[in-house]
Amino acid sequence: MEKSSQPQSKPQSKAVGIIIGLLLLAAVGYLDYITGYKITVLVFYLIPILFVLRRVGLSFAFIMAVMSAVVWLVSDIAAGDQYPDLFTPAWNLVVRMSIFLQVVILASARDGLKIQVRQRTAKLQNEIERRISLEKELLDAGEREQRRIGHDLHDSLGQQLTATALAAKVLAKKLNEKSLPDAAAADQVVTMVEDSIELTRKLARSLHPIELEKNGLAGALQNLAANISKAFDISCRFENSGSASLIGPETEIHLYRIAQESVSNAIRHGRARNVTISLDASGDKILLTVTDDGAGLPPDARVKQGMGLRIMEYRADMIGAKFDIQNLPAGGARAVCVLNPNQSPAETDADEN
Repeated sequence: MEKSSQPQSKPQSKAVGIIIGLLLLAAVGYLDYITGYKITVLVFYLIPILFVLRRVGLSFAFIMAVMSAVVWLVSDIAAGDQYPDLFTPAWNLVVRMSIFLQVVILASARDGLKIQVRQRTAKLQNEIERRISLEKELLDAGEREQRRIGHDLHDSLGQQLTATALAAKVLAKKLNEKSLPDAAAADQVVTMVEDSIELTRKLARSLHPIELEKNGLAGALQNLAANISKAFDISCRFENSGSASLIGPETEIHLYRIAQESVSNAIRHGRARNVTISLDASGDKILLTVTDDGAGLPPDARVKQGMGLRIMEYRADMIGAKFDIQNLPAGGARAVCVLNPNQSPAETDADEN
């Protein structure tokens, strides 16, 4: 019984729409009659026409337009309107019918355009969501690959180099005991291998900050500042207030990468000598800032938008944060990332709009 009733629901709905449309037309015709032929009620005749266009369809809307023109003429004649010949009422009928048909055509075209706009908007929205999902997957895949390479560098290559350094030390010790001239070269090999070990550790930390898993975001940023100071012989300080322990690991890695990229830009492009990384989580928001005393952003930085700037903005958008970077009046630049852990990315976008 349910299967047979479902196909009938649409025809029944159309039948109801036709009946209501005819009743509306009758009501408008009666209104036209009682108001007299000298008062036009053109706008009211559009009510049943537009109603059946929405509820029944375009075909019956054309029929309703013709019927409305006829009812209009009949109501005027019944109300006392007189014509000297048959041409005048026929002409009035054609004119009124043309008006109603044009209204139906324009309204139908408008409805069709609205439907196309909705369909294309939905299609575009789906495409945007698909691209955002794909970009997120690519970013996550890249992060996982960096983590894997970092582990391999730290565990595999690092251990291999450590074993090599130990073997070289043993060899150097034996050569020194025998007072052979190659002992100095062996010591130099040991030094080079130990430098390679340190470089491998730095690369591993940059690819995958192990401190982020052990000590959280604050510990990872503290370690980042210390490593930057040693690697580039500059002053890189970390300031921390509050606790950012309520955010998840995915958010932490994005904030860490934003800070890492900001510091890298300050050193490589701004030639900064003093950099301050600040993490403030004392209020209901988390504020991450990177301030430097370098040359600042070039005038065309906003127009060109390099890869680093785009990635930082994208990472901030992924976690529902707001990112901005501006030159300071006294020189240098400041990158700011503001995150509200209690607000979703969709709510952040709504606030911006």
